[in-house]
Amino acid sequence: MKALITRPVATMIVVFARAMTAVRAIWPESGLPKQPCIYFANHSSHGDFILVWAVLPPWIRSRTRPVAGAEYWLATKLKRFIGQDVFNAVLIERDKDKRTGDPIVRMAEALDGGSSLILFPEGTRNETEEPLLPFRSGLFNLATLRPEIDLVPVWIDNLNRVMPKGEIVPIPLICTVTFGSAIRILPYESREAFLERSRAALLALSPKVAGAAA
Repeated sequence: MKALITRPVATMIVVFARAMTAVRAIWPESGLPKQPCIYFANHSSHGDFILVWAVLPPWIRSRTRPVAGAEYWLATKLKRFIGQDVFNAVLIERDKDKRTGDPIVRMAEALDGGSSLILFPEGTRNETEEPLLPFRSGLFNLATLRPEIDLVPVWIDNLNRVMPKGEIVPIPLICTVTFGSAIRILPYESREAFLERSRAALLALSPKVAGAAA
């Protein structure tokens, strides 16, 4: 019965996201991985994972799960329905004292089950003037646990202007979602080296950084 409701709601969310942002996806020449992977993106708006999710081809979207905060998505019945049933999100308790399991293991289990993940290595929304905050350790820990998994950098541009902080109604603007070439953790690569390399791969997709380097 729920499937009869979730599918139309998912379609409505995709149509609304695309209508409000006129989003354009930019794909790498190699295309997207055909196997489960980890999409790691910059984080500046509450709508980030929705936009990444919305631009994926339907056959990939159907098996792609965002990683999101349980406290937010379990707060009300409506949020619970959208987070659990529509997005099938991997919900993580941010408060370590309230966790009932290891979040990295839960993400690895989702990958093992054939799902791809959308996650944000900065760990929180970037509300600074810096293009990208330092990465936290989660991406490294997950890559170490599943070194055979492709990690795809994804740069979301302009969405922070569509959904500025404190606003409820989105402002229609054109957004882009740029997918980079997949990387993997290297044997014996240190946490610092891996996170810096991953961060550099993501930053290279930013129009501002790419324009400055040109």
